[in-house]
Amino acid sequence: MIDRTMKNRWIALYVENQVGVLAKVSGLFSGKSYNLRSLTVGTTEDETVSRMTICVTSDDVTFEQIKKQLNCMVEVIKVIDLTNVPIHMKEILFAKIKDVSPEEKEQIFQIAQVFKVDVADIGTDSVLLECKLTERRNNELISLLRTTFRSIEIVRGGAVAIESISTSCR
Repeated sequence: MIDRTMKNRWIALYVENQVGVLAKVSGLFSGKSYNLRSLTVGTTEDETVSRMTICVTSDDVTFEQIKKQLNCMVEVIKVIDLTNVPIHMKEILFAKIKDVSPEEKEQIFQIAQVFKVDVADIGTDSVLLECKLTERRNNELISLLRTTFRSIEIVRGGAVAIESISTSCR
């Protein structure tokens, strides 16, 4: 039986570090109307190779098609399905909390301590938090900040992931 359940699936791609490769990969997704949830890219220990971490929402059949199409691209060196393997994954997030009183600043410092995030900058009436958490934990922090403070600004980067050495998961 084919599973048509839509869920988040993760892929790591090793690609040639050349101009236009990111556009080709993202173009494959948009051309087929696949929903890209997250895409991050950076060079590896070999500067001629980049690694992309991609999250796509799809069913099993579509996900298999995506992997096959990526494998057919000349610039793609390797496709790794991270969906069901133990990985370590983090997402970067900046949260700027604005128009706060001194008492609210103290509350923000306590929240930062509980969530184990860094206070990256402080102004007379604002605080900037730098977070390197899982997507779920970042969502929890955003939810708390939205319900506690009047004015917040959120900037999120996509997640990066690497296969686990041990058997611990996400």
